[in-house]
Amino acid sequence: MTSPIAKSVTPTGVVDQSLLYPSPYKEFWHAFSRNKGAVAGLAFMLLIVFCALFAPWVAPHDPSEQYRDFLLTPPVWLEGGTWQFILGTDELGRDLLSRLIQGARLSLLIGLSSVVMSLIPGILLGLFAGFFPRLLGPSIMRLMDVMLALPSLLLAVAIVAILGPGLINTVIAIAIVSLPSYVRLTRAAVMGELNRDYVTAARLAGAGLPRLMFVTVLPNCMAPLIVQATLSFSSAILDAAALGFLGLGVQPPTPEWGTMLASARDYIERAWWVVSLPGLTILLSVLAINLMGDGLRDALDPKLKNAA
Repeated sequence: MTSPIAKSVTPTGVVDQSLLYPSPYKEFWHAFSRNKGAVAGLAFMLLIVFCALFAPWVAPHDPSEQYRDFLLTPPVWLEGGTWQFILGTDELGRDLLSRLIQGARLSLLIGLSSVVMSLIPGILLGLFAGFFPRLLGPSIMRLMDVMLALPSLLLAVAIVAILGPGLINTVIAIAIVSLPSYVRLTRAAVMGELNRDYVTAARLAGAGLPRLMFVTVLPNCMAPLIVQATLSFSSAILDAAALGFLGLGVQPPTPEWGTMLASARDYIERAWWVVSLPGLTILLSVLAINLMGDGLRDALDPKLKNAA
């Protein structure tokens, strides 16, 4: 069997360092691309992100414009469909494809904003709970246990009912609901790293508490947090759709996938596409993000990487 060093030697006898020591990015992509489902999910999400970023140019119509002569027009592949409205129209004659593309903007914005708003305080609280297990740990973790005892959707509904419906309040509610998972995950990772030799060496070298927390320990805890953030992104999209369906999220006529489902539920029997297409978009987006999360877990977990 040829050794890695022998493979990295060029015909001139010079050792190719790029083959001997591959870059972390190439190593990550190699591990990530082994999961074909993760690659497919990444491709789908890149398409959704592209449509969201360039929605004004990609969408064929204004999502709020009403075509009174084309109420509940079916998709183009059904009888009565027209190429003017490829996916059909809703009960007010608005183009479904344009509304789905514009709705991707809000859904992705809600998911990204809620993940950031819960990830940052979750990491801070988890670090404090891990570094001060007797002083701050019990009170922080008991608060998280109380939040976890309530169903996530019920807690989000209660928060939005107090704050009022709307985009910003929806993001705040979803961020609060997602907070306990980050706190518990960060604390567990910190507790596992504190007894490692490199942390002891940093203490002996005179590293202060902020340096120990944010420079020494935190970077080694980021792999599970990245995976959790990816999975929370899909949960945030689902929660936003649920709140919109209940009338507590983004308010009409703003196009948002959950709101589109809520406004079209009365027409499910005679115009199935009005309900099915937004629901299918939510399903495929959440599935793609979950597949990406599996790929990130395989690429970032050293045990899974070595086992492959």
